[in-house]
Amino acid sequence: MAEDIYKEKKRGYGKFIFWIVLIIFLFGGTTIWYKYYFVFGEGVKSGYLNYAVRKGNVFKTYEGKLIQQGFGNNSKSGALTSYEFEFSIEDEAVFKQMEANSGKYFDLHYKEYHGVLPWRGNTVYVVDKVVNIK
Repeated sequence: MAEDIYKEKKRGYGKFIFWIVLIIFLFGGTTIWYKYYFVFGEGVKSGYLNYAVRKGNVFKTYEGKLIQQGFGNNSKSGALTSYEFEFSIEDEAVFKQMEANSGKYFDLHYKEYHGVLPWRGNTVYVVDKVVNIK
């Protein structure tokens, strides 16, 4: 009789440990998905392509910078200011298209994530296609 009680307690602890581990894995998986794979925002940015490069020590990624012009609040009496939009590039074909047209005016579609993955790029902004080149 004492052995049966011991086996039931042991079985109860096993179920408890199983559920705790399952909850931890589900919470951890959901957190990782939300931080690194959930698209927080997407849109289009326009400007002149400053550079498009392939760089990295371990993971070679495509990076770029867009120079946007506009009227800023901190400028003196309506003077033009420039804003920089740094981004990572998802696809090699998009990178080649940008590299061949450096210095031109681009409309780029991008996705914004909450976190950076080293194999995806150095920024939370990832350009997935070129909308227009002028």
